[in-house]
Amino acid sequence: MKITSAHGGGGKLMNVLIHDIFVKHFANETLSAMEDAAILPAPGARLAFTTDSFVVTPLFFPGGDIGRLAVCGTVNDLLMRGATPRYLSVGFILEDGLDTDALERVALSMKKAADEAGVAIVAGDTKVVEGRGGLYINTSGIGLVETALNISAHNAADGDAVLLSGYLGNHHACVQSERLGIQNAIQSDCAPLNGMVLGLLNAGVEVHALRDITRGGLASVLSEIAEASNVGIHLEGGLTFADPEVSGFCDILGLDPLYMGNEGKLVAFIPQRDALAALTVVRNARYGQNAQIIGTVRADDGLSVTIRTRSGGTRRIESLLGEGLPRIC
Repeated sequence: MKITSAHGGGGKLMNVLIHDIFVKHFANETLSAMEDAAILPAPGARLAFTTDSFVVTPLFFPGGDIGRLAVCGTVNDLLMRGATPRYLSVGFILEDGLDTDALERVALSMKKAADEAGVAIVAGDTKVVEGRGGLYINTSGIGLVETALNISAHNAADGDAVLLSGYLGNHHACVQSERLGIQNAIQSDCAPLNGMVLGLLNAGVEVHALRDITRGGLASVLSEIAEASNVGIHLEGGLTFADPEVSGFCDILGLDPLYMGNEGKLVAFIPQRDALAALTVVRNARYGQNAQIIGTVRADDGLSVTIRTRSGGTRRIESLLGEGLPRIC
């Protein structure tokens, strides 16, 4: 098998690659849980640890850039385990010909995003390789987790409400518009989600599972959670998943918001008794004003993800197969 761009798309082929090569050789109890961040024991504390790499092109786009993306993506992975993000490391891989003004612009953007997310960049590394002026970033993050918390993709439970924090597809549509030279007002949703996640925890909302919706889109995330938790997930019909401009963009290019990448959205699994309280918290948080309850977990539905169609039928939603938008993050 040869690696293709589809192996980085966040869907079925990426999962096959991860399990057939990396999990096969690196497997241990922590890694095999396949969470956004690992929870590690430490004297008097529990640490969340995560790592990520960013190769987005173009480096700068409306609403963000590779630097803001790197900070937000790493912070959000920590938050998805209920951790309070604290520290980041940053590794830069610079290609020959990169303009130092562009590099400084990225560094300043990272600083601003780190300040917004309440984290400190405490370690780093720089390498220079042959190339055409490109830039890649690797980040790792550490956060602190309260002892009692157990937020996991394995914990979605029968009857849980499924909460989506906002409209989908803005990052995907923004990056693709830049590449194709399409003029519109779409901006990336790239953002740290501290406010809504820590707001839920501080409000005493019971959170079973959290995932940020990146490559592969909501469809792939829900499929992964359904499998990990051994449940079915049913989405209501007639939902609005994208804002009007992204919807128009999708209509032109034949895209489905359920499969589009995002960098500032999450899905939460909450007991029904806490669903309205959770929705209020998220809507009052920065970046969560368009949150909505989109479905319910059903333990007797197998591992399927389904949505009610406008005609009253049921359509099955699968994880992304093949290539989405390469180099989106």
